[in-house]
Amino acid sequence: MYLNDFFADADEDLIGCIRCRNAKPLHLQLKMAFQPIVNVDTRSVFAYEALVRGANGASAGEVLAAVAPDETYSFDQTCRVLAIDTAQRLGMTTHLSINFLPNAVYEPATCIRLTLAAARKVGFPSDRLIFELTEGEKIRDPGHALRIIKDYQQRGFLTAIDDFGAGYSGLNLLADFQPHIVKLDMALTRDIDRDPVRRAIVGGVIGTCKALGCQIVAEGIETPQELDTMRQMGVSMFQGYLLARPQVEALPEPDLTYC
Repeated sequence: MYLNDFFADADEDLIGCIRCRNAKPLHLQLKMAFQPIVNVDTRSVFAYEALVRGANGASAGEVLAAVAPDETYSFDQTCRVLAIDTAQRLGMTTHLSINFLPNAVYEPATCIRLTLAAARKVGFPSDRLIFELTEGEKIRDPGHALRIIKDYQQRGFLTAIDDFGAGYSGLNLLADFQPHIVKLDMALTRDIDRDPVRRAIVGGVIGTCKALGCQIVAEGIETPQELDTMRQMGVSMFQGYLLARPQVEALPEPDLTYC
């Protein structure tokens, strides 16, 4: 089990976090891929998002489908630690963005311990961590998710809503807490240069986020026209195949040709 191996020299108290509530050990072997989030104004990488992959090349969707309900805690903790461990090994000097599962967090102050211990062990600065709450996951207890986010913000972590506009909570999430970053789902950015309806919707979201002090990231950018249109609308942070595809255990350099 990856967590047991990584924390083999840890004290018994920390080992107890791995076994929290008799959590079932994760049966999957995982790797991390990374995709850059680029600030086109400064032509630099702001962060790399860690994206889970199977050791055999399985996609994130395939990996998630293979996680049993009683492995959710172990999966969430493994992804956090593996992302930090791999990022430091690859020499990452930017922010590291980690997706987390709020339904897998029992108590925010307790369940963050392995994350912080991993950062200390490998020497990755914890103030460069971003935690992304995906809108695509059905949150069983919105109040609990809000407590997690507030706890992370109080600890100095950056927070983000991922896949905004894709799923369950949308504006309710934005109303309940104001993250540092809102990542617009590709369903909103796709062909935005040719779709006045999407431009109107995205324009409203951008205006709201600016009023709340939230930074926008446009996800899923695949064409120069999409990037140019979003840039004209006031967005400077982008993620997508136009700039770089995710690479397993590597930090891809973005293509800045269109920036």
